[in-house]
Amino acid sequence: MTYAVQIRPQPVVPVDGSDQLFPVRRILCVGRNYAAHRREMGGDDRDPPFFFSKPADAIVPPGADVPYPSATGDLHHEIELVVAIGEGGAIFGFAVGVDLTRRDLQNGFKAKGQPWDAAKGFDASAPISAIRPFDGAIPQGRIALSVNGEIRQQAQVADMIWSVEEIIAEAGKLWALEPGDLIYTGTPEGVAALQRGDTVTGAVEGVGTLAFRIV
Repeated sequence: MTYAVQIRPQPVVPVDGSDQLFPVRRILCVGRNYAAHRREMGGDDRDPPFFFSKPADAIVPPGADVPYPSATGDLHHEIELVVAIGEGGAIFGFAVGVDLTRRDLQNGFKAKGQPWDAAKGFDASAPISAIRPFDGAIPQGRIALSVNGEIRQQAQVADMIWSVEEIIAEAGKLWALEPGDLIYTGTPEGVAALQRGDTVTGAVEGVGTLAFRIV
C-alpha cells in the first residue's frame, strides 16, 4: 500500500528525566475552569465544564519559538496545567502548557454565534513543557505566567473549579480517552495580549517550567 501524500511526522513531547517521547494523539482543552477567569470572561461560576480542541500538530515543543499567527491583532496567553493520558485512560504525567488564542477572532465568532475553532486550533497554538511522569500526587500549587519578566497570571491549581479527576471523568463521557491524549485544564485570570519579541515564561509548582519567544 502506498500513500497519496507524504506522511507528516508524529507530534511528540519529551518526557522529563528520560529519553522517551510522548506521542500526541489529540489535544482537549477545558474552558473557564478558574472562578476569577470565568468572571473575567463573563461566565457563571456554576456552569459545568466545557471542552474545545486543538489539533495534535498545534504542539510547540520545549525551547522552540512561537511565530505570531496570521489573521489576528490580539494574540492572548493562557497558562495551564496539562494532563497527559497513558494506558487505560490513566494519568501518565503532567506538563506546563499555554493555550494561545486569537482573541479578536474568538470574540467575533462568539458575537455571531459561530464556532471558534480558528481562534483556538491554529498552527503553533499549544506550547508545552516536557512531561513529568505521574508520581501519585496531583499538582495543587502555584501556577503562574510572566511576559518579559512581569507576572501576568498567577493562582493555585487547587483553585480550579473542576479538579483533574473530575475533568478526566467528564471528558471520558464525551470521548474514549486514549494514550497520547493531552488535556489542557483551564487558565487563571490575567489573560492578556502578546507582541512579537515578547518572552513568555510559565511554571506550575511540582511540574516544571516553560519558556518561549514570540517571533
